[in-house]
Amino acid sequence: MEANAKFGDIIKGDKPVLVDFFAEWCGPCKMMAPILKDLKTQIGDTATILKIDVDRNQELASHFQVQGVPTLIIFQNGEVKWRQSGVVPVNHLRNELQKLMAN
Repeated sequence: MEANAKFGDIIKGDKPVLVDFFAEWCGPCKMMAPILKDLKTQIGDTATILKIDVDRNQELASHFQVQGVPTLIIFQNGEVKWRQSGVVPVNHLRNELQKLMAN
């Protein structure tokens, strides 16, 4: 439960938090790794990127109704602002984050 409490603290902030719910055995999840790395270099510290292994964090994945991996969710101020499953291109993720940072 301590991990969940820490997760709750992280997603409560003003700064957008992109969470990648993934699994080690998932092929499309492996495709997201370089996309997220590229995104991090583009956005720097303007947003946080977290990777959550659904096999190790089943309670958290269940809480957010993650049914397939990868599932990407953007949180801001503790609220889900955007969510999508599957591989998402870097420019789409960057645009979604920039929309939140502009507000």
